Amino acid sequence: MDLMVNRFPGKALIAGLMLLALSGCGQGSKSNTPPPPPEVAVVELQPERVVITTELSGRTSANLVAEVRPQVGGIIQKRFFTEGSDVRAGQVLFQIDPAPFKAALDNARASLSKAEANVTSIRSRADRYRELLADKAVSRQEYDDASASLKQVEADIQYWKAMVETAAINLKYTTVTAPISGRIGISSVTEGALVTANQPTALAVIQQLNPMYVDVPQATSELMKLRRAMEEGRINRNGQLWNTVRIILEDNSRYPLEGRLQFRDVSVDPTTGSVIVRVIVPNPRGILLPGMFIRALVEEGVDTKAILIPQQAVFRTPKGEPYALAVDGEGKVQQKMIDIDRAIGDKWLVNAGIGAGEKVIVEGMQRVKPGVSVKAIPFEAKGGSAQKAAPGASSGSPAANSK
Repeated sequence: MDLMVNRFPGKALIAGLMLLALSGCGQGSKSNTPPPPPEVAVVELQPERVVITTELSGRTSANLVAEVRPQVGGIIQKRFFTEGSDVRAGQVLFQIDPAPFKAALDNARASLSKAEANVTSIRSRADRYRELLADKAVSRQEYDDASASLKQVEADIQYWKAMVETAAINLKYTTVTAPISGRIGISSVTEGALVTANQPTALAVIQQLNPMYVDVPQATSELMKLRRAMEEGRINRNGQLWNTVRIILEDNSRYPLEGRLQFRDVSVDPTTGSVIVRVIVPNPRGILLPGMFIRALVEEGVDTKAILIPQQAVFRTPKGEPYALAVDGEGKVQQKMIDIDRAIGDKWLVNAGIGAGEKVIVEGMQRVKPGVSVKAIPFEAKGGSAQKAAPGASSGSPAANSK
């Protein structure tokens, strides 16, 4: 080896100088070429027509509830209904022993007949004493006594008439009937039980299940936000639309029939800061039962120029303020502080901060920051190009290059 180097010293020196020159040229070309701008996928925002819905949670309740209580006391002789069945208004439910009430009615009628029998003779006596008083055949005292007796017996007649009516009402109350039509629940008494008039425990409860009420609380802050949007003209109300309510059941299935918004309460609950919204829902098949937990999607109105931004394009500052990165006309990234309202699907409804025609970054934002120039590619086109580039990527793998 030493012999060969000594034989060609000039050639070795020339080769070394050429290698140094070539390496220097390569380094100079790399340092002078600027890197290409990073690619980002963008979505151009466009105004859309959006139905503004509010999801509220609440519970169902029957539209009519009647607690059946006895109005007279006595022993239950018979129960005429099946628990859990549907009953009609006026249908007999219980029979209380009527014997003592029938006896009271008979006694009142007898006393009335006795008073009516006495009134004829007493009235005749009073009439004769009035004629004899003119001839001074009787004294004034005798006439006054006869007149008082007549008034007394007439009052007795009125009293016993009232007693007959009261006894008849009490006898009627021994037959306990359904005050409303609906589904009756569990009976709290059986045959042979002793009940008292107006007792605190109901004999049974009847609930009318078609239609059903759904009472849901709505925060006053949401209500004020809706009113402000309506005043600013961002939300329009359609007379047919804004009352529509969709019901989501406990198993996340959708109830087949739509409800109607009946009213909002005028009082605010001071403990929760909310008002009660009542929805009325048809329930012909009895799917809804009182006390069920449901979610109500109340359609409040229509925003004809809504700006929706993908949720993946929205970030938050350390203070929790939402912002998005947009690409301006010069291809530079701009940070946009935005005000978002609610989630609609996989997007946010924007109140302010960004408008139609602006391009927001949805992919590639990890490699950029405000003020940086980028190459904006439509989000759908970027997905397609990525799929087309997949085979090329495999051919450019280290294994392919090694070949």
